[in-house]
Amino acid sequence: MHAQETTFSKLVHGETQFQVPLYQRTYTWQHDELRQLWDDVLELVEDRRAGNEPAAHFLGSVVLAPERVAAGGMQRWLVVDGQQRLTTLMLAFTALRDRHRARGREKKAARIHDLMLVNSYQDGNGHYRLLPTQADREAFVACVESLPTAGGPGNIGGAYRFFLAVLAEGEEAPGGESAGEAWVGAVESVLRDYLSIVSITAAEGDNVYRIFESINNTGVGLSQSDLLRNYLFMCLPRRGETVYRTLWLPMQELLGPARLELLVWLDLVVGGDSRAKQSEIYRDQKKRLEPLSSDEAALEAEVLRLHVRAGRLMRIVEPWRESDPDLRDVLERLARWGGQTHYPLALLLLDRLDEGDCAPGEAATALSYAESYLVRRLFAGNSTTGNNRTFMELPKEVEKELENGRSLADAVRHALSAKTGTRVWPSDAVMREAIRGRPFYKSGRSNQRFEILRRFEESYGAGEPVDYAKAKLTVEHVLPQQPAQQWFDLLAEESSEGESPEELHACLVHTLGNLTLSGDNARLSNHPFRRKQQILDSSALRMNRHIAALERWGRAEILARAEELAQRSVELWPGPLDGVVHDDAEWVGWGELRQALLSMPTGTWTTYGALAALIGTHAITVGNHISTRPALHGAYRVLMADGRISPGFRWPEGREGSSGPREVLESEGVPFDAWGRARRSHRLTASDLATLVGKDDSEDETPVRDPESSGAGEESAATRFEKLLRDNQSPDTVAGVLASLRFWTERGGTLGHGRKSETSCFPTLSPGGSRARSLWPVALYPVSGTAEVVFQHLKRRPPFDDELVRRELMDRLNGVKGIELAEAKLDLRPSFPLEVFAEHGEELRGVLEWFARTVELAEALPPAEKTAQDDGGPA
Repeated sequence: MHAQETTFSKLVHGETQFQVPLYQRTYTWQHDELRQLWDDVLELVEDRRAGNEPAAHFLGSVVLAPERVAAGGMQRWLVVDGQQRLTTLMLAFTALRDRHRARGREKKAARIHDLMLVNSYQDGNGHYRLLPTQADREAFVACVESLPTAGGPGNIGGAYRFFLAVLAEGEEAPGGESAGEAWVGAVESVLRDYLSIVSITAAEGDNVYRIFESINNTGVGLSQSDLLRNYLFMCLPRRGETVYRTLWLPMQELLGPARLELLVWLDLVVGGDSRAKQSEIYRDQKKRLEPLSSDEAALEAEVLRLHVRAGRLMRIVEPWRESDPDLRDVLERLARWGGQTHYPLALLLLDRLDEGDCAPGEAATALSYAESYLVRRLFAGNSTTGNNRTFMELPKEVEKELENGRSLADAVRHALSAKTGTRVWPSDAVMREAIRGRPFYKSGRSNQRFEILRRFEESYGAGEPVDYAKAKLTVEHVLPQQPAQQWFDLLAEESSEGESPEELHACLVHTLGNLTLSGDNARLSNHPFRRKQQILDSSALRMNRHIAALERWGRAEILARAEELAQRSVELWPGPLDGVVHDDAEWVGWGELRQALLSMPTGTWTTYGALAALIGTHAITVGNHISTRPALHGAYRVLMADGRISPGFRWPEGREGSSGPREVLESEGVPFDAWGRARRSHRLTASDLATLVGKDDSEDETPVRDPESSGAGEESAATRFEKLLRDNQSPDTVAGVLASLRFWTERGGTLGHGRKSETSCFPTLSPGGSRARSLWPVALYPVSGTAEVVFQHLKRRPPFDDELVRRELMDRLNGVKGIELAEAKLDLRPSFPLEVFAEHGEELRGVLEWFARTVELAEALPPAEKTAQDDGGPA
């Protein structure tokens, strides 16, 4: 066996092929893994563009076994371990090649194609430098060969689309075209030469699987803080026992392992190291402490400093520990917001406060600017990708502002106001416009949306404040998500020329002006406004009584409330300083539109109205934008509401003589009827697009156990579901659905129910009794009359994380008459009508039986076979 450190370009150099054995699992990396890799790449790119020579980032190992040398001298390797990394990098270079092509950089594209992706003088399977397992091969080859089906459903297509999108986003960021091209060049250099891989190659006769097991079955290693502790006390031969007993051990017991590691990292960041990585804190802290290694008093002072900072960190993590009420309020709001983004600034402020350099009120004001920065960026739809880096850089920037004579609060505000481009702090005007039109309900996480609405309610200054810890409040749509016909009749009166009530509903329903908090979501449901008025008027929340005081609820009222909330927002979350803030070069919505088009799987189409609802504007505005930018990637996939090609569609210059958009869509797998309309089963809704760009709210719609009734006459979720089903569906459909749910429970499954106003039902299995591992094949919606097949949920849970198993579920459902699920939606939530349960209930129960048996068989596997390997091992 031979092991050596190498780079991707060196690994794939020359005529060579890496073949993934057919018995290995399919490619499994999804958005989280891809985003983590991309964030690491971006750090190296920033270093390189700043003129620094970045240290190589260790990506992991690959274990290779030699195969016979092919005719013509090509070396073949069997990939025993590491196929996820190799496949990901190949797809990244494929997207990079296509990005070069899209910008007319043909020579650069050809270099990547010939030197990274293919063996130019080999035919058949030997043509490809990576040959994935059989199940992934077709999708991978489609990407490498730029076939019409490239970027389709599944993890291979998803990774390719991910890299296309982040490359486009990076190159088109503010800075000009030449700066963008230089950025792409830096990305290529990092992917090629700065990702370190340990290549372990076996000699002929070696037991490669024993090697694999030895790599993947190591014991629990020492943490970064363990290594630092060992180093420190090695340097404290005389004082060590006392220092450990009085300082280190109490700190360790207060924080626990994870927070201790966090503290050691924050210590570096607040000290001015904005590039510190939690995975490398031992190396960086050791380098900082080495000059003190022979001075035990100095090292004891360092441990004491950490010990003191541990108490400050706990005031950030557990704000009840903070004694000042104003500062405690801000810390509590940020804790409820979630995440650790604000920690570096908060720790710096507490340092200053405890050392007597500022008053508690000034620290609270300074920290409130950080809160405003996060809230305003959520309103405006800015990406959260750069937030951590922004706050890691703040301590050093604030120190510089303090040196210029500013107060602490002004220093923080000035530093944040100076942010530009993708890190900008949105102005009052930008925030007002976003509140009026953007789909707030699709922004951020559910707890963050709740926190904003809670802050609005608190701003009304109610005499008896709401006990949010006890109140079971959730976000409620006043104009329902699934409205009855009465609502559409109301919207028809306000629709603009060329705008349908459905399109107006899509533009209004998720905006902030239409949202409130309520503990009566199930009672509110999709009732007409008169009924909702009665319920809202009895609410303890002041903002609900304001809504109830109105005579009607339509476009005018929603926009008027948005204006009121926008004014409150300006007061609650002060913005950047005048004269420092930089206006965005482009509205953020157009960037989201590009991301949505880049994220669409091959074989799908969408509408101008769906894109408008996604980004918070009008369908006509989207149409005008696209028509003046025919070179937009995927513009031909945007059709009119009925699925026809827009009469105004034009190809960009240079493609005028190519096939029409219908022919291109058909080659990608979108069928058209005799009237020129694309099939609706291949259409992506605004909700589908939100999922693809990471703005999905499905976290709010997961099954929960039906709690015991807490009061006389209170309905259970199961009762509400059945009542809504009977009120909205035909008797035959009701009977078919309930028969299938009885079959499920008699078989041993359980029924979960959703928390939204349209109480949904989920036939659920909990393998091993674990709710955390629960699976459900469909979600049933009684008002809209649809059954959603939750591939998006299943792809994260075994055994359905295997693409082949998800495809079998889709094939079995498509075998039932009345169900047509497009293959392109294998990673989404396609639906079919509940009426199918009435006419083909027995066949559907057969699919449910197969689903349950598939889960049971996977659970019955021996642990060695059941445990998923992280990076493409034999499992």
